[in-house]
Amino acid sequence: MRIHLKTLGCRLNEAELETWSREFQAQGHSMTADAETADLLVVNTCAVTEEAVRKSRKLLGRASRQNPNARLVVSGCYASLDPTATAEAEGVDLVIDNRNKDRLVDIVSQQLDLDIMPQSAIEPDTTGLLERGRQRAFIKVQDGCRYRCTFCIVTLARGDERSRPAADIVSEIRHLQREGIQEVVLTGVHIGGYGSDIGSSISSLIRQVLTETDIPRLRIGSIEPWDLPESFWSLFENPRFMPHLHLPLQSGSDSVLRRMARRCRTDEYRELIHQARAQVPDFNVTTDIIVGFPGETESEWQQTLDFVQEIGFGHLHIFAYSPRQGTKAASMPDPVSREIKRQRSEALHSLGQTINGEVLQKYAGRSLPVLIEGKGGQNWQGYSPNYLRVSVSNETATCFENQIVNVAITGLSADKQQLFGSVSD
Repeated sequence: MRIHLKTLGCRLNEAELETWSREFQAQGHSMTADAETADLLVVNTCAVTEEAVRKSRKLLGRASRQNPNARLVVSGCYASLDPTATAEAEGVDLVIDNRNKDRLVDIVSQQLDLDIMPQSAIEPDTTGLLERGRQRAFIKVQDGCRYRCTFCIVTLARGDERSRPAADIVSEIRHLQREGIQEVVLTGVHIGGYGSDIGSSISSLIRQVLTETDIPRLRIGSIEPWDLPESFWSLFENPRFMPHLHLPLQSGSDSVLRRMARRCRTDEYRELIHQARAQVPDFNVTTDIIVGFPGETESEWQQTLDFVQEIGFGHLHIFAYSPRQGTKAASMPDPVSREIKRQRSEALHSLGQTINGEVLQKYAGRSLPVLIEGKGGQNWQGYSPNYLRVSVSNETATCFENQIVNVAITGLSADKQQLFGSVSD
């Protein structure tokens, strides 16, 4: 069968899609990027905001209209939080709850009686991640979260924490490396909680992956700052563990953080970054900021701007707060108006661009190993170990895609939002 996969939302959803793709192919099916010619459509939905719910509903409707003859399978957070409405949507044949999505391919095969072609299942991989233009793979290592931040619905949708055995993760990474993948990112809903149910930890998993695989580059996805022990920084002594972390802050105001039920205050976050920069050369930190959380005053907002300026983040993911039914924050008083959220988002975006330019400027004149992911315009594009975007001049006919090459950094791009250089010997 021809199968088309589609997702909305987080990197974990994307990692799940990649896993399903490999499992469907192992059963003899082929993947297609064309939804209109597929025999089976699988949609992984999102519910992190009301806008994500709207997009999920719209995506299901579009999938049904594009290819009414295909069977439609739906999973993800929206489908798990409202399975009845999802099942009743036009064209939906099967809804798979988040708690069962690790078995999605088997469930689909059994309940929809998919035709299997064993002769295809034993052919060499020709439709791996690289065929889809990917040099980086996202590996799901755990699901679920024990915490209940007041703005988050995902923990309710994903359920209790569940960790994958390390041996399975190592095996998957080895397989991906054989396909030509140069870099993997370990992801999860609460990745810092990895191993809590199997007597392990995220630090132990990282050490095992570095010891038992030869993957050139290893990263981890978004991790809560309170999950990092002091010993964590020693992991970066291995040059294959990339010196970048995405540590969600959400607000630079301690009073807002309390209303969010966050477990890390600004002084703790500041000390964490000081430790990282003291022990990890070229450490880069990126973060999430929620703008306009209920009750956010002008003073609290200024505290966030000041803290962002002080820390000097390499990149900001900015989210205007959107109430999500089922969360505590949705019923909090003193909502911030849409116009104020817009103004604050624009101000933070402008500040973030300024800081990013300042961070990048420090690397002018240096040589950095860059994983080339493809072309952007006339130049090659890729990322440094600490996750800085690099544009590389295309001066020869040599194809550098999916290679790690040394790049002599000569300056910044015209918009000052990425480094620029040329391949050096």
